[in-house]
Amino acid sequence: MIQFYKKREFGSFISDSFNFFKLYGKNYFKNYFLINGLLLILAVAILLFGFREIFGQLVGSNLSGETYYFERYFAENSGMLIVAGVLVFLLFAVLAIINYLYPVFYMKRIAEGAGKIKTDEILGDFKRNAGRIFKLCFGMIFIVLPVLMIVMGFAYALLLIFIGFFLILLLYPTALNVAAFLMFDYFNTDRKFLDSLSYSLRSQFSYPNGNEKSPFWKYWGATLIMFIIMYAVMMIFSLFPIFFLYGSLITTAPDGNFEANPFAGGVLGILFFVFYGFSTLISMFLSNLMYVNAGLMYYDSRTDLHQKVELAEIDTIGINE
Repeated sequence: MIQFYKKREFGSFISDSFNFFKLYGKNYFKNYFLINGLLLILAVAILLFGFREIFGQLVGSNLSGETYYFERYFAENSGMLIVAGVLVFLLFAVLAIINYLYPVFYMKRIAEGAGKIKTDEILGDFKRNAGRIFKLCFGMIFIVLPVLMIVMGFAYALLLIFIGFFLILLLYPTALNVAAFLMFDYFNTDRKFLDSLSYSLRSQFSYPNGNEKSPFWKYWGATLIMFIIMYAVMMIFSLFPIFFLYGSLITTAPDGNFEANPFAGGVLGILFFVFYGFSTLISMFLSNLMYVNAGLMYYDSRTDLHQKVELAEIDTIGINE
């Protein structure tokens, strides 16, 4: 069993994240797929058939030399595309909420001493916290996202003098940590959104007691390493659809025949989107490694609870003896 509320060093975040899945992985992903499986299948189906159709129209118009073919396609199907766009937005919004908050609710239950988690328990957590989830989404969209866009825009502008590269490298892991800490704190405490946001920012640079070394670099480094691991694995799967894309485009004869478009049909076009959909699924599963790592960092930051947990464990040992 993993002890959540304790101080960890940089390497412990990485190793304990993998240990978490060794201990709880089977139960974790079983519930994850039962809750999220249908949405994941729908999302992949949209990627396979919806985007395939759009890309097919785009590439076909270019191959045929018809400049306005793509625009005409959208004009003729605007109503259907608007409705489909709204439905796709709602689907991916729900998918994002579940993907981000599932690790929060699961780790919270494990940290409270639960053994095996049941699907109904996690679903119950989502239902009971529906109001707070809405407030979180509202705050993330209208408070966190605009500020983040301004800061990241400034960093990208500084790419002109090269310092922006280092600033982006510094900001991305920090922004991911702040967002993750915000979600973990908001659903592990009774704090309001702005209070949890304040804690998530402060905890990146200091512990609550203020007498210990800043945890910033170990948090930043652990997130960066996890991102590199996840990105490396994703690239392995992403290279396949890219190779199929270039291979199919190279072998396409620009004779003005739309049916020659590799996305309109054929084995190569189908395989490209199958691999693309599969790589999307892999990325969603791998993202859980990032979220668990962030959760361990959050519990590391809660030094106000470390001693209470240790004393509770000592009392339990005394009772067992």
